[in-house]
Amino acid sequence: MKRKRLVMRTSILAIIAIALAYTFYSNFFADRSVAKAGEGSVNFVLTDLNGERIELEDWKGKGVFLNFWGTYCPPCVKEMPVMEELYDEYRAQGVEILAVNAAEPELTVQRFVDRYSLTFPIVIDKGRNVIDAYGISPLPTTVLIDEHGTIVHVHQGGMTEEMVREFMERIKPAT
Repeated sequence: MKRKRLVMRTSILAIIAIALAYTFYSNFFADRSVAKAGEGSVNFVLTDLNGERIELEDWKGKGVFLNFWGTYCPPCVKEMPVMEELYDEYRAQGVEILAVNAAEPELTVQRFVDRYSLTFPIVIDKGRNVIDAYGISPLPTTVLIDEHGTIVHVHQGGMTEEMVREFMERIKPAT
């Protein structure tokens, strides 16, 4: 009887240990990102702060600098003015910036946009559906999409001016 109980307890502890190890691995080490270089981008439709409908598919033929961000994210705050500084230059060369906010209140986002005088399109992913579709974690994450709708690169973390410029050059449509 004691032997059966020992075997049962050992089996239960082994199952618990395996479940804990799997949970730990899947939460901290597994790559859950969906967006990968070489794959097609996921189309979506969101509304910008001016009430305009923006569909990613409408921008085929242009490079798209798809930035996922939040006002509470220090690297996001630091890179937004850099993106704004380069926006007009690269927009004239066929590169669009689309900043997807991570489900914050519209007033918060609008105040942020006004404070930094941002002119590129900004949308709010209220249900985090686009963030989930692209497997975005952490913020900021930038997905570079070429003129054919193919993901060229996914960058997690903040960016310097040199990085933003280099990324925009990578997705600039061929002339």
